[in-house]
Amino acid sequence: MASTSQLSATMKALVLRSTAEPPSVEDLPIPSPTYGTAVIRILAAATTNFMKPVYTGGRPFSIPSPMVPGTSAIGRVVSVGPDCTRAKEGDLVFFDCVIRSRDSPADTYLSAVPFTLSESAKKLREHFGNGSFAEYCRTPLENLHVLNETRLLGDAAHGGLGYKVEQLALAALLLVPFGGLKAVNLQAGETVLVAPATGSFGGCGVLCAQAMGARVIAMGRDEQLLAALKTHVPFPERLHTVQITGNVQDEVAALTEIGGIDALLEIGPPQASRSTHIQSAILALKHGARISFMGGYRDDVSIPYGWIMNHGIRVQGTYMYQRTDVDDLFKLVETGSLDLNAGELNGIYPLEQWKEAWDGAASARGLAKLTVIKP
Repeated sequence: MASTSQLSATMKALVLRSTAEPPSVEDLPIPSPTYGTAVIRILAAATTNFMKPVYTGGRPFSIPSPMVPGTSAIGRVVSVGPDCTRAKEGDLVFFDCVIRSRDSPADTYLSAVPFTLSESAKKLREHFGNGSFAEYCRTPLENLHVLNETRLLGDAAHGGLGYKVEQLALAALLLVPFGGLKAVNLQAGETVLVAPATGSFGGCGVLCAQAMGARVIAMGRDEQLLAALKTHVPFPERLHTVQITGNVQDEVAALTEIGGIDALLEIGPPQASRSTHIQSAILALKHGARISFMGGYRDDVSIPYGWIMNHGIRVQGTYMYQRTDVDDLFKLVETGSLDLNAGELNGIYPLEQWKEAWDGAASARGLAKLTVIKP
């Protein structure tokens, strides 16, 4: 096991004690690795648009306290447990926030995100309750993915792609829709409808689908944001846009005019549970099409049951993504199929500017905009 003796005893971390009061940057002990874990130095932690409402009491979740918030991140290994066989000190890694039970993968905990948990999954929170908004973080070994640093960060003269470390954190957003597309086995040459497509996750879904070789139809309310997609995607000739108007008949007509929709990635935010796009997107699908439901809805959603049955539509509920999807996504990046330059760094903030980071992530609109905290 790599020694941590060279590290100081404490680290800076953002500590949340209650959603009724703001978090504060405090000194905490640096965690030590145990069997099945590693400790990483956080280099760039992704900040998502739901963090502000979740951590400030805007959504009805129970927050264990105290806790260190944070989700997926790019880091560097500083020490590993005695049973580690791959990751080693100094490796550049992606920390995947989706923590699954080793003996019951259905028990899942999103690191430092207080979504509804099963009683079994609460055990995972007890051991991995602190997230990435800290200088150091202890993670399960299976949640660390060693990255090809030479290829990803190296300069072009030496065969590298020249990305910044912060850009690699965009994987935290890309992985969610990528998991949904993989779940319905999207193939190159197929047509996929992404709806809505003008938010952070939907926009990332457009990028992922194009990287996978598909033609994309993007739905959204804002005509300007839809038009902007054309200027950001790598293959504008493989992108069509349809506005969500609130009229199902008009939306279906616009979608069927494009035609041949093999798959639907439905990835709406909680406030869109009554949006017309859910009905119109399903009604425009071809016979035998597949649906990946990934929306963050808290209410029941009305769907055209008879249409789904009569047209042989296959429905897949998709929660986040599978562990193997992480490696598959970075393969797309390493080969150049998925260009991270299509994303945009919305802001890079130190721990002390957590409020600005959360505000920036909450207000970001458009394709693949990423806000990063650098502890």
